[in-house]
Amino acid sequence: MYNIGIDLGGTNIKVGLVDENYNIVAKATAPTNLPRPAEEIVKSMVDTMWKALGEAKVTIGEIKSIGIGTPGVANRNSGTVLYSCNLGFNNTDLRALFKKFLDKPLYVENDANAAAFGEVLAGAGKGYKNVVVVTLGTGVGGGIIIDGKIYTGFNFCGAELGHTVIEYNGRQCACGRKGCFEAYSSATALINMTKEAMEAHRDSRMWEIAGSLDNVDGKTAFDGMRADDAAAKGVVNMYIEYLGCGLTNIVNTFQPEVLLIGGGICKEGENLTKPLGEIVTRDSYCIDPEKSTKLDICKLGNDAGIIGAAFLYTIAE
Repeated sequence: MYNIGIDLGGTNIKVGLVDENYNIVAKATAPTNLPRPAEEIVKSMVDTMWKALGEAKVTIGEIKSIGIGTPGVANRNSGTVLYSCNLGFNNTDLRALFKKFLDKPLYVENDANAAAFGEVLAGAGKGYKNVVVVTLGTGVGGGIIIDGKIYTGFNFCGAELGHTVIEYNGRQCACGRKGCFEAYSSATALINMTKEAMEAHRDSRMWEIAGSLDNVDGKTAFDGMRADDAAAKGVVNMYIEYLGCGLTNIVNTFQPEVLLIGGGICKEGENLTKPLGEIVTRDSYCIDPEKSTKLDICKLGNDAGIIGAAFLYTIAE
C-alpha cells in the first residue's frame, strides 16, 4: 500500500507517492495559480495526484490515505483549513471538496508541522520522539514534535516560533509585532541586513560579489566573509547571534532531544552550525551536559513536507 503526500504552496503544488518505508516513488507538480477558488485548487491537487499515480503505475485502490501540508492554520482531524491568508482559505473544508473527486481518508496539517513530522519519520530526527524543527526561509517556520506527535496547541495555532520576540520593539515583522525572531533570523532578514551593510560600506567586496542590491541573496554575506570582507563578517556574526538567541529560547522552552534547522542557509554547513552550537551551549539552561539538546541540520529538504503529510493518518485522532 501507498500514501499520498501533498505539499500545497503558494506557488506550486507538489505531490508525492510514498511507500510504507517512507520512500517517495513518484512525484508530480503543478502551479497553484493563485488567486482562485478552493475547489479549483483541490481539482489541481487531484489532477496532479493522478499524474504521480500514472508515473508509478499505481492504482487508486492501492492508496491508503491522502495528507496535505498547507500554509496557515489547519485542523488535521477534520480536514479543514481554518485560515490561510496566502491561499485565501477561511474555514475551508478540504475533505468535503476532495470527496467531490474521490473518496479516500484525507488529513490536513500546517506545512511546517508536516515537514517536521517528515524529518522525524525519515530524516535527521529519526529515532527521536521530542524534536523541534526551525526552517529559515522567507519567514521562520516552526514544527514541534512531542512524544512522537505534532504539537499545535488546543486551537491549532501553536508552533509559530518565528513570532516570538527576541528584540523588544525592534524590527517590524509582517505579523504586526516588532522584534520577532523571524524579523532577525529568516533568509529575508539576512538579505535585508546584507543590503543595509552594503549601503553603509560602499567599499565592501559584497558589491563585487552581488553586483547590485537587487542580486543580494542569503549567500552574499557568507561569500563576503570568505573573501575576508569586514562588513560581511559583521553581518554574518550579527545574524548568527540573533539566530542563536532564538534557538536558545526554543531549547530553554522545550528541551528537545534534537533541534533541527533547515532552509537554504544551512548549506553553509559548519560556518553556520559551529558558532550556533557554541551560542546554544553557552546560553541554554541545562544542568547535565550529557543530556543537552543536539543541534543538527534537516536532511530531507523539500521532501520532508511530502513524507510528513503522507503519514498524517498515523497520528490522527
